Amino acid sequence: MAAGGVPGAASGTGPADGPRPARSTAPASAADARPAPGPSGVEGTAGLRPVPVAGPAGEAAAETTARLRPVRESVAAPSPSAPSSSAPSSVPPAPVTPPTRRRPVGAVDLTARPGAPVPRAAQPYWMPPETPVETTTRLRPVRSRHPARAAAAVACLVLGLGLTGGAAAGAWLVGDSAAHASAADRFTEARTIWHSVPVDTLFPRTLDGEGAGPGRADRTWTRVAVAPDGPCTGALDPLLVRALQPVGCERVLRATYTDATSTSVTTVGMVFTDADRPGMAALRTRFTDQSLDERTDLLPRTLAAPGTVAAGFGDPQRASWRVSVLTDVPVIVYAVSGFADGRTVDDPQPAAEAMAEGQTSTPAQAGLGHDADGIADRIERGLRTTARKATQEPQ
Repeated sequence: MAAGGVPGAASGTGPADGPRPARSTAPASAADARPAPGPSGVEGTAGLRPVPVAGPAGEAAAETTARLRPVRESVAAPSPSAPSSSAPSSVPPAPVTPPTRRRPVGAVDLTARPGAPVPRAAQPYWMPPETPVETTTRLRPVRSRHPARAAAAVACLVLGLGLTGGAAAGAWLVGDSAAHASAADRFTEARTIWHSVPVDTLFPRTLDGEGAGPGRADRTWTRVAVAPDGPCTGALDPLLVRALQPVGCERVLRATYTDATSTSVTTVGMVFTDADRPGMAALRTRFTDQSLDERTDLLPRTLAAPGTVAAGFGDPQRASWRVSVLTDVPVIVYAVSGFADGRTVDDPQPAAEAMAEGQTSTPAQAGLGHDADGIADRIERGLRTTARKATQEPQ
């Protein structure tokens, strides 16, 4: 049996097949204080420091415990010459030195020797694998930059930036020139829409005048007559033709509308010119600076329509008017209004003045300024839309 469990014979002799007795530095008389061995098959413990335990008779019995799996061994029978452990003794028991633990027969020692490397499988998952010792090589030395090379690099950089900027500027200028050329072409093409667009598009049969009447009342105008296109001579007053001479006069289109109550009539016309965009801008500035659109001697002429409410609409019936010089299309739009009953008006008034608040003139009281302004405004907007659609580039 393993040492430290059940003691053997006091003299260290016993049966030949018994376990080897434990080494002890105590005197031989200490064996008298050891308890008698138990029967065969008693479990023994080993590997820990013995703890004295007081027996029932006040004697100390040596007993050791260990948290190891017990090993069963047969206990040798005590020698007949050994005195009984039950006899009382006045000698105190000597401390027992723990015996050296023996490895069972056939067991393999798996304990790593001191200084041995830890196997990879035994390393924790968080511990990175060992890396080999870093090695260095003799690198190629880098020569310091020469001032001439640095200057050449800077010169190349400046040259590259200059070329890139020049290319971008050239593309921008070419694109801008192309845009201007395209706009100029569209402006020129708008001059020909008078013979390529239906008359109902240029002069709709009905005009919606929402909020166009006095006090922002709604108005509706219906077309009662359309004149064929013709020259400016005869369609315009001679003095007005002279005022438009710098831009030329290619063609005049006219139509006459009446309001929902048939008490007022208005002739609206479009004068297509031969001028370019700068020429139209200069004419507009002249009309504004010299107030040519407010002079009664430059009144547009009317378009009478026999058999309609505008049958008696002539020059003496002109009461209010408006003249607009457009710059996005080479066209001058005008409108002149009067009474449908043929009433003569002695003091015609421009539409802008007749629409002003507090006016008591005959055209202002009858709302003829609103008629001239509202009809001219809607014809202008329709003309711009038509010109844009007719001259837009194909997708």
